[in-house]
Amino acid sequence: MKEYKTINRIAGPLVFVEKTEPIGYGELVRIKLSDGSTKTGQVLDTSDELVVVQVFEGTPGVDTDAKVRFLGETIKLPVSGDMLGRILNGAGKPIDDGPEIVPEEKLDIGGAAINPYARGNPSNFIQTGISTIDATNTLVRGQKLPIFSGSGLPHNDLALQIARQAKVRGEESNFVVVFAAMGITNEEAQRFVSEFEETGALKRSVVFLNLADDPAVERLITPRMALTAAEYLAFEKDMHVLVILTDMTNYCESLREIGAAREEIPGRRGYPGYMYTDLAMIYERAGMIKGKKGSVTQLPILTMVGDDITHPIPDLTGYITEGQIVLSRELHRQGIYPPVDVLPSLSRLMNLGIGGDKTRDDHKQVSDQLYANYAEGRDLRGLVAIVGEESLSERDQRLLKFAEAFEKTFVTQNRKEDRDIDGTLGVGWTLLGEIPEEELIRISPEIRKKYYKK
Repeated sequence: MKEYKTINRIAGPLVFVEKTEPIGYGELVRIKLSDGSTKTGQVLDTSDELVVVQVFEGTPGVDTDAKVRFLGETIKLPVSGDMLGRILNGAGKPIDDGPEIVPEEKLDIGGAAINPYARGNPSNFIQTGISTIDATNTLVRGQKLPIFSGSGLPHNDLALQIARQAKVRGEESNFVVVFAAMGITNEEAQRFVSEFEETGALKRSVVFLNLADDPAVERLITPRMALTAAEYLAFEKDMHVLVILTDMTNYCESLREIGAAREEIPGRRGYPGYMYTDLAMIYERAGMIKGKKGSVTQLPILTMVGDDITHPIPDLTGYITEGQIVLSRELHRQGIYPPVDVLPSLSRLMNLGIGGDKTRDDHKQVSDQLYANYAEGRDLRGLVAIVGEESLSERDQRLLKFAEAFEKTFVTQNRKEDRDIDGTLGVGWTLLGEIPEEELIRISPEIRKKYYKK
């Protein structure tokens, strides 16, 4: 293989190499420094005159005398069933003092898009043990359902709780979690690791940790590493895999940082114009394949900059994914955990995963009635501030109390509380028992007769 000593410029994590033979996009690069040490990179841009290489370990120590060798292959992740229970860094190398993973295969982290014709329809309920998700915004196997949070809200606690508790009923043994954290602090990383180890969740998990002080370019491959591991476990080992990605905002900030270093023309708010495509290449790797037993379900978490849901990152994510779970700062201020606001939250595939044989025959109607009553009760709070509670009708006062009780008993859960779907619907019926039966207009007479208790 030829070595080139034609570096003409170094900018941030990027090295610009001149006068090479034709080089493939995404190709791996080895850079030999003047002191004999080596660094690894990847081709980010290629043209007749210039090849742009992003260096994973950063560019300190790289000078124009360094030798560049193009390796003719793309980044691959060594995969095997022994990955379960392991903690890896953002580049897929073990950091848990365990042995190297002996690969059964080495897979390209770019993945292959699932042929739309070969995609299976998501249809099975995933129980997270969290009432506001299971009852009103149900997660379905093969779905991509993001969590929209704000800085300082307990989205990481929620992510850990879901990683610990999530299961496909009847197939618990075949359910695993791939957890990828991007741009987190050392303190958060230690918390994640200790939580996984103490609760025993690590045995059925693969954890990828990219820290805030790791290079930005490594952050761009972390979610692809995680999804490659997930696809292998799902489609080669027949497992049901839940992929939790936190925090996609840090990923997008790295995209913007690399774009600026390449001197690209920025798009909205300085993010690259191709961010929609880039995010879609990650999110669209969720799903099921006809004829395969396994599935990949995604739960990406992102913090909305300035709590702005119209910011480019949540905005584009909302276009690509199938709903969203929104965390509320107002509920968090009231000390409610998890602070899931069910009103702007939505699971577009919910109806495919609930019902008699999947959850329970009353699930959809109870969810609709709880949502309707809570929405009315929340609206009435604004009216009370103007006219006072005494001016409300008896029905309105009931709905006002219902909204408060809904937040205190249905939304609020202990961080270790794992409610099954029967328990969740039971709490819902207890709340609906405070409403006269004739006012439950979203529930059929047969279901009311079976479950309603005043």
